Amino acid sequence: MVYDGELFSVGQRIRWLREQRRMSQKVLGDFVGRSENWVYKIEHDRIPVDRVPVLIALCQALRCSIEDLTGGYVTGISTGQAEHEHVPAIRQTLSLPASLLSLRADGIGADDFETSVTDAWKVYETQAVARYRDVGARLATLLGQGHATLRDASEGEETRVLRQLVSLYGLHQVWLRRVGETTSARVAADRGLALAERTGDPALLAAAAWNLNCVLTSAGDVSDSLELARQTIARCEPDEKSPVEHWSAYGALHLQGAVAAVRANKSLMGWDLYQGARRAARKVTSEFNHWHTCFGPTNVAMHEVHLMAEDGDPGEALRVADTVRISSGVPLERRTRYLIEVMNLNRIQRDDYATVHILGKLMQQSPEEIRFSPLVREAVAELLKREKPLWWDDLRQVAQHIGLAA
Repeated sequence: MVYDGELFSVGQRIRWLREQRRMSQKVLGDFVGRSENWVYKIEHDRIPVDRVPVLIALCQALRCSIEDLTGGYVTGISTGQAEHEHVPAIRQTLSLPASLLSLRADGIGADDFETSVTDAWKVYETQAVARYRDVGARLATLLGQGHATLRDASEGEETRVLRQLVSLYGLHQVWLRRVGETTSARVAADRGLALAERTGDPALLAAAAWNLNCVLTSAGDVSDSLELARQTIARCEPDEKSPVEHWSAYGALHLQGAVAAVRANKSLMGWDLYQGARRAARKVTSEFNHWHTCFGPTNVAMHEVHLMAEDGDPGEALRVADTVRISSGVPLERRTRYLIEVMNLNRIQRDDYATVHILGKLMQQSPEEIRFSPLVREAVAELLKREKPLWWDDLRQVAQHIGLAA
């Protein structure tokens, strides 16, 4: 399929396939649970389709293969893309009720469990190479140990263990989401939220709701995500005496709600929520990464770029991106995801040199992360169709690294 001598973009392919089926933008939007305006933005390359569940839903609506829809940059999804080696064990563990999980391992004591969860998060957020492999190998065992530790905990230690279990379920959801296992990620987030409810701690409840928000938004369930964010914000509002970690979770909820609102074609509501996040950031003042939300002034600025892109203004998003100074306190994982977004904005603006330059930085900064990114694969596949001598060698190195070139 060729358009003006070049490979169709995903958005152009969606438009071509939709018109072949004699479907309106509204009908296609209804099929996948999105608005007519969302379909328009996708077809005109104003926003990307970067979520595997959304790609699958579009394939079902348009009655095409994933290869037809993406031009081959994503393959094998309809029957299950080659899953990460640790997914089966994690999925099996998540399928068991807590009462059985606690029988699969011995408790390790509250101190040791907290140390283990903290270390697993540190590897995920800071290790440049093989963090998915290293963290994935720990998750199933840690979950059994956590529930056994909770079973054996004294009354005074129970809340402390519960907090660490909620944190561990948060690590499950983000790890699973990044490797494309959205269904299992939702199971983990749901369980974490149920445990947070037991504590009555509004900060922990806000953090657990934020985890579920992330999964819902990634899966395309933006209306549900928005409603969860709004209701939790109303329930968990901090006051002047509240600790910084409470303000962090509260602010993160605003950011996740803002993204969901804009994707649900409720831009004004989204920007209102963003302003709420800015107010919360003034209470946090620095990049503490409470509850692993990365919430702070830098992440709020990053979200302004994201919201402008989602709102269909990539040029203004790039202008704002030029003003964002990324603090060293922002975890590597978050910095990488932001850089992928800036790379994609340059791709949309057809600035090939900048796109290739950022792809090279991504490969140096986080070589494992870019293998799991649909946006990276789409950008590389597109650029391979119009290679230029100026950046030929740099692009081929990235393409070989992610398996798109020999």
